[in-house]
Amino acid sequence: MGDEIMEKGKYEKIVAKHKPTETRAQNAFIAFVTGGLIGAGAQLLTELYMGWFDIPKADASTFMLVTLIFFACLFTAMGFFDKWVTFCKCGLIIPITGFAHSMMSSGLEYKKEGPIFGIGSNVFKLAGSVILYGIVSAWFFGLLRLIIMGG
Repeated sequence: MGDEIMEKGKYEKIVAKHKPTETRAQNAFIAFVTGGLIGAGAQLLTELYMGWFDIPKADASTFMLVTLIFFACLFTAMGFFDKWVTFCKCGLIIPITGFAHSMMSSGLEYKKEGPIFGIGSNVFKLAGSVILYGIVSAWFFGLLRLIIMGG
């Protein structure tokens, strides 16, 4: 019975010593740069699609979005999108690539349960809340605009 109860102050010192430090300024800078690079790459894709296919900007923007979604899903399936997110932080998650990643990773996690009860039931696990609150907030702000600006 030689066990002693550790004092709260001593425990807090040990925890503080081993607690990882968060560098918010560095994380924000990395997210800003990587998000900007994705935005610049998306603009470059749009310009290339407009030039290659001689299509309007709206159509080229749609092709660009599909391309970003495709690569986010591909890299998620290959298993290294999460490693990039660890480095890039929100710079990689906030664009549409993060939404595609959340849907793809949920589907992959449950693929062994089959196409209906696995993938179909779980693909919107995380993305469903984003869709729900996006629709609710759009409805609310549309109603607010109608009230303020009139019909």
